Amino acid sequence: MAAPIPEEARQNGLAIGCQAYSFKEFSAFEAIAKTKEAGGKTIEFYPGQKLRPNSPAGEVVNHNASAEVIKTLKDECARQGISPVNYGVVAARDAADITKIMEFAKTMGLYSVCSESTELVAAWETAVKQYDIKVAFHEHGGSMSNPKYKVWNPLYILGVVESRDPRVGACADLGHWCTSGLKPIECLRILKGHILSVHLKDKSEIGARGVVVPAGKGVVDVAACVAELKAQGFKGHFSVEYENNWKDSVPQVRETIDFAKAEWAK
Repeated sequence: MAAPIPEEARQNGLAIGCQAYSFKEFSAFEAIAKTKEAGGKTIEFYPGQKLRPNSPAGEVVNHNASAEVIKTLKDECARQGISPVNYGVVAARDAADITKIMEFAKTMGLYSVCSESTELVAAWETAVKQYDIKVAFHEHGGSMSNPKYKVWNPLYILGVVESRDPRVGACADLGHWCTSGLKPIECLRILKGHILSVHLKDKSEIGARGVVVPAGKGVVDVAACVAELKAQGFKGHFSVEYENNWKDSVPQVRETIDFAKAEWAK
């Protein structure tokens, strides 16, 4: 099985931090610092974020980054005491792409990668076995009216992963399930035993019009979701993805992290 998230990255047993996309208006270095400021100890990077505030064009975080860029990113995480745990959401076109993604994840020392490329599940499973790194299939909002986009439905994801290596599983995006009109707590139960990571967010209302709000202040029953995951023996990480107030979201991210930590401790 893939190496677990290290204990030094956990807080009372909970691995929680940020999806760097919460700070997409800033550089990866700034996202690391803001994650620390918000009280997180883990970070999930995404492809395309510039490395530093003064980075030249093209110096970005992704699986095609140079060895120098990757080392610089790892060194900054170590300096700040933030553990990189995941990378995504990243699309793959073929097995060669998957190899590049997994090589990047191995060099970064990641717990998992996050993708929606379920059509390549057989190639992902082969890579998971080779690299001993998990892959978690993520979902954005969707509906039955768009049959070409299937990953929004937890029953579809269950069908994709349930007969695969247990390192092939799901990323539970609580907010996007809510956007799809689903109850996140029910989705977690459908995918019990297959959830590898969580994108933690609350929404102001069900459906596409809802906006992200601090955990506990919206329609997602975050407290129940945290309790459900704890009862399931979840060993992955929570990445707060605060897609609102882009320029000054650290207070709301901190509020969400504090909420989840309090609920996990119960």
